Amino acid sequence: MKHAPRKHTAVMRGTLPLKEQRVLDVGCGSGGLVRFMTREGARVTGLDTSEKQLARARDADGAGDEDYISGVAEDLPFEAGIFDAVVFFNSLHHVPVEHQATALREALRVLRSGGEIYVLEPLAEGAFFEMMRPIEDETDVRASAYEALLNAANTSGVCEHRELSYEAPLSYESFEACRNEMIAVDESRRPAIEAQGDNLRVAFESAAEFEEGACRFASPSRLNLLRKA
Repeated sequence: MKHAPRKHTAVMRGTLPLKEQRVLDVGCGSGGLVRFMTREGARVTGLDTSEKQLARARDADGAGDEDYISGVAEDLPFEAGIFDAVVFFNSLHHVPVEHQATALREALRVLRSGGEIYVLEPLAEGAFFEMMRPIEDETDVRASAYEALLNAANTSGVCEHRELSYEAPLSYESFEACRNEMIAVDESRRPAIEAQGDNLRVAFESAAEFEEGACRFASPSRLNLLRKA
């Protein structure tokens, strides 16, 4: 299925108010999105389970007054109603399936009335997804995350649900950069990646479009926005 090409940052600018908003980024990784939202005028807290990723986030050049804490999506360490937005950017499907519904309830709990849950998820399709399937086939966990989202959208705590699909550009300097990033995001992938050896490199080079010194892919993505009643 073909979707309109758009950058993630452009989509966020057009759909989520950021200026002077308090935002929680759940599963913030190395903090790239936290820094983007901070530069857009938001006061952002990044939360992640990985101390290694949080260390990368804290070591990066700061964008403003952003901060990072350790925690899990299904038990957010915050009082109720204090955020204007809660963001799950490529992270909801990484929450254990049995906790995905709880994670969305927690997001609603910490939101103020009228606040929004912003969930961007990669779709289980496209050249990059097929390249990754031998390493980690996320078909089922992505489907479970979407089911949890639809169930959350139909609860009494949500007054509006919007959905948008598009293709986002995904770029790496090299196969090695892609490989290192995949391991940095989830160290448990390392044995499977190493077992694939040159097969993964061949799949990467076959699937990528080489342009201006970069290896590019199109990443089919789906955005769901839930507004708290």
